[in-house]
Amino acid sequence: MQAYLDLVRDILAQGSWQANRTGVRTLSLPGAMLRFDLQQGFPAVTTKKLAFKTAIGELVGFLRGSRSAADFRALGCKVWDQNANENAAWRANPYRLGEDDLGPVYGVQWRRWPAYKLLDADRPAQIEDAVARGWQPVATLAEAGRPQVLLYKAVDQLRQCLETIVANPGDRRILFHGWNWAQLDEMALPPCHLLYQFLPNAGRREISLCLYVRSNDIGLGTPFNLAEGAALLHLVGRLTGYAPRWFSYFIGDAHIYENHLPMLQQQLQRAPYPAPTLRLADRIPDYAQTGRLEPEWLERVEPGDFVLEGYTHHPALTAAMAV
Repeated sequence: MQAYLDLVRDILAQGSWQANRTGVRTLSLPGAMLRFDLQQGFPAVTTKKLAFKTAIGELVGFLRGSRSAADFRALGCKVWDQNANENAAWRANPYRLGEDDLGPVYGVQWRRWPAYKLLDADRPAQIEDAVARGWQPVATLAEAGRPQVLLYKAVDQLRQCLETIVANPGDRRILFHGWNWAQLDEMALPPCHLLYQFLPNAGRREISLCLYVRSNDIGLGTPFNLAEGAALLHLVGRLTGYAPRWFSYFIGDAHIYENHLPMLQQQLQRAPYPAPTLRLADRIPDYAQTGRLEPEWLERVEPGDFVLEGYTHHPALTAAMAV
């Protein structure tokens, strides 16, 4: 994880102080990238202890499409508690459904993106095609005097990615995202890591992932997001019969919160240890062995199915999360 320390140094050297919604100013740098060869190890930070079980609990919650902090807590992840229950703006939001509710965050968009089509009622071939593809007519509307049919479908983006990887690995459109403009005002926190693109190499039977993060807390968020993204790629590779390879991580606004500086400066004084490896439980089916695509394992996996082996790290460091 030398690349992570190098990014911290770049922000300290070239970043500029900026105000933000949290009230804690940040040292920010626009545009950053990290790249890891997963065949050389798992990108777990070693200059402090990574809360691996917490990060994987959050990932499993995303895979299940959870929108409640209680669901995440049950999976061993408490990082959503403050956003759900201690953010005054969210507590006053009319879309909040009560204690622990987060709105349609991350996994809801990944697994049940609410999609709509508005088709002219006098285009029966279009409507018939849409219905055959799983769209359901929900209303008849009139726009400028023209009758139209509104159709709805909950899109499982991640499942579609698995199906495309298996059926058409040369497709350059195997991606999912969480930035749903229509529902941003219904969320406790709009997505930070928002665009994932899978890139299979059918000849080498390898699969890579590009992840774009619009805004990243380098001190606390980046280690979490790196672990989750790499673990997701391992899982997708297992379910589609590909070995995980390159994990590229792009950041729009890379920032360090002022109160995280002591933690990061202490990490810069520590030499990183060799990268650990990730092992998935044998109970997760391997498409390379079975030849069967079993996407239901996206929601069947448990946090205990992800095991970090050979993880040597420096002592834990803590810092407050800005909400």
